[in-house]
Order: sequence, then C-alpha cells, then structure tokens
Amino acid sequence: MSAVTSGVERMLEGLLDASHLAILDDLPGLVTRHAAQAGLAHVAIYVADLQQNVLRPLAGDGELRVDTTLAGRAFQEVRPLSQRGEDGGQLWWLPLLDGTERLGVLRLPGDGSAPPPAGRHLASLLALLLVSQRTSSDTYSRLVRSRPMNVAAEMQWRLAPSLTCATPRVTVSAVMEPAYEIGGDCFDYAFHGDTLHLAVFDAEGHDQSAALTAGLAMASCRNHRRQDMDLAANSAEVEKVLIGQFGRTTRYVTAVMADLDLRTGMLSWINRGHPPPVLIRGGRWSTTLTCPPAHPMGMNLGGPVTLCREQLEPGDRLLLYTDGITEAGAPNGREFGLAQFVDFIIRHHSGNLPVPETLRRLIMNILDYHHGRLGDDATVLLTEWRTAAHERLTPELGSGR
Repeated sequence: MSAVTSGVERMLEGLLDASHLAILDDLPGLVTRHAAQAGLAHVAIYVADLQQNVLRPLAGDGELRVDTTLAGRAFQEVRPLSQRGEDGGQLWWLPLLDGTERLGVLRLPGDGSAPPPAGRHLASLLALLLVSQRTSSDTYSRLVRSRPMNVAAEMQWRLAPSLTCATPRVTVSAVMEPAYEIGGDCFDYAFHGDTLHLAVFDAEGHDQSAALTAGLAMASCRNHRRQDMDLAANSAEVEKVLIGQFGRTTRYVTAVMADLDLRTGMLSWINRGHPPPVLIRGGRWSTTLTCPPAHPMGMNLGGPVTLCREQLEPGDRLLLYTDGITEAGAPNGREFGLAQFVDFIIRHHSGNLPVPETLRRLIMNILDYHHGRLGDDATVLLTEWRTAAHERLTPELGSGR
C-alpha cells in the first residue's frame, strides 16, 4: 500500500469515525484536521443557497455567484474545474453531490490536469455527511436562505423529497417557486422496484391553509400507495381524507398522479383537475398528454376517475407542472405561457445542460419575466426516461451532459 493510499484511507476513516458524534457545525474543523492526513490543505466547503444563485462557505464569510464564477460553473456543469489562486498556486473546484443532488462545491489545492484522488473521495464523503446532518441543523437552514421564509414554505420544503435523483434508467428533478413563500404546491416521487411514482399537487390558495391542504394530500397519497392502492383508488381515498379533515368546503387539491414502469417506459396516470402533462421527444418535438380530467380532490362531486397510459420512448422527457408556471401574468399583462415554457426546456435540452441546471435556468427566466415576483406558486417535476441501452449516458444528471 502506497503512502498516498494510506493517507487517503486514514482521512476517510477518521472522518467517518468522528462524524458519529459530530454536528454540521463541526464539519469544517474535522475536514481540516483529517484532510491533512491525505496531503490536502486549505480545504473549504461551499453550499448552494435555496434558489441555487450563490455558493456560501460553511465556515467564514463571503459568497460566490453561481452564474459569474468558476466555482459556480463547476456547480452548474457538475464537473471539476481548476484555476490559479491568488498565491499563484492551482485550485480545484469539485461538485458536492448527494447521489445526484447538487449541494455545493469543495475547494482544494492540487497540481496537474486532474483533481487529487483524495479530493474526489473527500467530496463524496462530505456530501453524504452534509445530507445526513442538515435535517437536524438550523445552521444549514440559515446558511442556504437569503431572506426570511414564511411558515407555509417551511412546511412544504420539509415534506419535499430531494430536488434531484437519478438511476441509470431515469432522472427526476424538480423546482418550486417562490421558494420563500410557496404555499399550495408540492411534488413527490418515489421508487418501488421497477416503478417510479410521480405526483404534483396544487391546493387552492397560497397561504398556510393551502400548505396544510397540499401537505395532507401528499401524505395521504404516500400512505395509500404504500398499501398497494392503484392510482384511481388512491385519489379517491385522498379525497375522503380531505373531506374528513376539512368538511365540504373550498379546500380542494388538483393533481396529476402517475406510475412509470422503468423497464418498459409505460406511463400510467390520472388527472384530478390539473394541467395535463407535457411530453418532449427527441429534444425537439412536444405534445400535451390528454386524459379526461376528474374533479379536484376534496370537492366530492362523485365523477369517474380515468386511468390513461402512454408508451414512452428512450430519451423522452415528461413535464408535470402547476399552472403558476404558465398562467401567472407578468406586469405587462402577458402570461409566460405553455409554448414558451416548453420551448425553453427544448432549447436548453439541445444545449446539453444537466436536467437540474435546465430547471434552475427556467425558473430564473420565469422570475425575470415577472420582474422577480410571482403571483402564484410555480412547480415543475421533470422526468427523463432511458432504457438499458442508454445506461452509458451520464446517470447522475440525465443525458443532458
């Protein structure tokens, strides 16, 4: 065993052992202490803010813009990049990934055409430690916020799964805005064997009541699908739960709930009064998937729920979204619109951007269009399906690399 390999092992073992009794605030000190065993000095951890506009150090002051710095480019493109430091030495920026969710970047010194192997291993372990400790850390929540968050958004972000997840067969990525005032929107996804469950919910209103309604609908949906209930029956049970809790009031939820067979690409879905899914094929052609919509859940109108199916092709991208993406009017009175929404996804797909980066830029574009303020919640859940023949493509972020 070489001295370098031995140093890397000591670094990783030391960090793992120390992490069991550490909190997130301890990570910078632990990294400094143990990274030195692998010859890494002056290591710094940066995490992305909630809207992925800036990178902030876990220890110390200052921040780096995602759109104007090399560190931000490494974050956007999910690849190591190097530059000359102020002292003339070489610095590397390495993406911090929890599986496939972009968390931030790691800065470390290193000479050569590739980052030190010890740095790559350290970045992988650090991402796992960040995720395992952030749920019990107010420090992390404070660090990634650029302004105060309302109570409704606090609830919705706590319920949401990670924004990005991928396997060799599929990539799933999502965004929710306005990030600090989200109310009635939420999204969900989960794997069960060869099935991927997908759902987007939109509750009436934009306040704490809407957040409670949407959260109850999502929790109810999760509970029933884990009892092997099919989509139509699940939505009927969600409606019963809403009526049982709120009575026959105006507290209703629209939704698209879907199952994707990851082996065959067969998509099954139901529509409960929600904007229909959009399918993008070949990076240039799109269509709206039609399915007779049932009434929104909670209205108790007793109408039928229709199960619809669509055969996906390798590389297809499926968009589930809420009407805040397309219908909210800009100050000049013009809506962003479905056509502009889909065109943006197609154009950035052809630019070979990672899936989560495409969505980040979409939301920035929509916010710019509305002069930084949305009048409604806006959520997108984008799913890209691939077959085994496509597994050579970059799995962590979809074929857009």
